[in-house]
Amino acid sequence: QLQLVESGGGLVQPGGSLRLSCAASGSLDNYIIGWFRQAPGKEREDVSCISSNDGDVYYADSVKGRFTISRDNAKNVVYLQMNSLKPEDTAVYYCVANHPLYATTQSMCTMKAFLGSWGQGTQVTVSS
Repeated sequence: QLQLVESGGGLVQPGGSLRLSCAASGSLDNYIIGWFRQAPGKEREDVSCISSNDGDVYYADSVKGRFTISRDNAKNVVYLQMNSLKPEDTAVYYCVANHPLYATTQSMCTMKAFLGSWGQGTQVTVSS
């Protein structure tokens, strides 16, 4: 089964930027990849999802215009570029995968539909 590992989190000031990486143990070619996050005391929420061929992306309203999801299938990595960070973006960020047979890019995000289990995530803290 495909294993995903998140990295790139850290402490950043409001208005700053971070780039998260989601590295796969095998080929990502046939998978939709999604980023989710969970803040302390809150439910896990969707952030962004990207189709297997890079043709379709979805963003939660809270991150539209600030975050950009992309993928490099040759390197088996999906990125989440986060700009104009706000304190409310503070959370543990997770990436997961699904197959186009089981979900669309949007439904994977809005329904949190994915294969496998949550990983350890990467902590993002936005604070001055």
